[in-house]
Parts: sequence; structure tokens; C-alpha cells
Amino acid sequence: MRVSVDMTLCQTHAQCVFAAPEVFSLDEDDELVYDTAPEHTERPAVEEAVRACPVQAIVLDRA
Repeated sequence: MRVSVDMTLCQTHAQCVFAAPEVFSLDEDDELVYDTAPEHTERPAVEEAVRACPVQAIVLDRA
């Protein structure tokens, strides 16, 4: 599973952080950081993060 975030779209609403805190977080400057290749066990949480993103900036490659 591969995750990418279009940082030109991301407005740091942080809904992904709430949905999948093991994959997404905010750094000390409140910028989004994330794991581009999380464990497959995180798939349900990442799928929820994709749905929760208000600007649809998160892309999940299911491969």
C-alpha cells in the first residue's frame, strides 16, 4: 500500500491525523508528515483518512 498527499491541495485540516494517527501527523510547524508505505494493517484507518479529507488531497494506491 502506498499513500501520497497532494501538498498543493492540503490545507492541514488534520482530519487524516484523527483518522489514522499511526500514518499521519503534524510536525512542530503544524505541517503534515506521513508514512508513504504504511503497514497493511493500517489500511482501514488510511481509507477512513481518505474519506475524511475535506479537500481530497490523499491518494491511496492499493497495490
